[in-house]
Amino acid sequence: MAQETANIPLTNSAARLRMAIVRTARRLRQEAAGAGTELTPTAGSALATVERHGPLTPSELAELERIKRPTATRTLRVLLEAGLVDRAPDPVDGRSSLVSVNAAGRERLRRLRGRKNAYLARRMRDLPAADIETLDRAATILERMLEEGSR
Repeated sequence: MAQETANIPLTNSAARLRMAIVRTARRLRQEAAGAGTELTPTAGSALATVERHGPLTPSELAELERIKRPTATRTLRVLLEAGLVDRAPDPVDGRSSLVSVNAAGRERLRRLRGRKNAYLARRMRDLPAADIETLDRAATILERMLEEGSR
């Protein structure tokens, strides 16, 4: 019973944090949409993953993005048609291909990230230094939680 009572504040904190993250992510997606990118959140995430880890096969992208292979294939098709990635034969597996971000894709990511970063910077501009330090520490903690969760 003591364990249940002790977990109530943690559960409440988790719920508040979840809602803050969800609302922030939604607002950042809205900022990205205002850039006229015409990319879905899935396509934008896939493009960033290919940039960070590429060149990748569709299967590798699916694994990294935690999506099904057919979804990765459709998403890559969208990115190819938009001229944001290049496809080359996989030298190891002739049945597959490797996808990498091209100059247009890097520019699109630069613009998307710039808009999102500018939005957050505007929101943080008037915060006290202690709050900015707290947010920076929170970002470090969240990054660590995500890294540990993916292992």
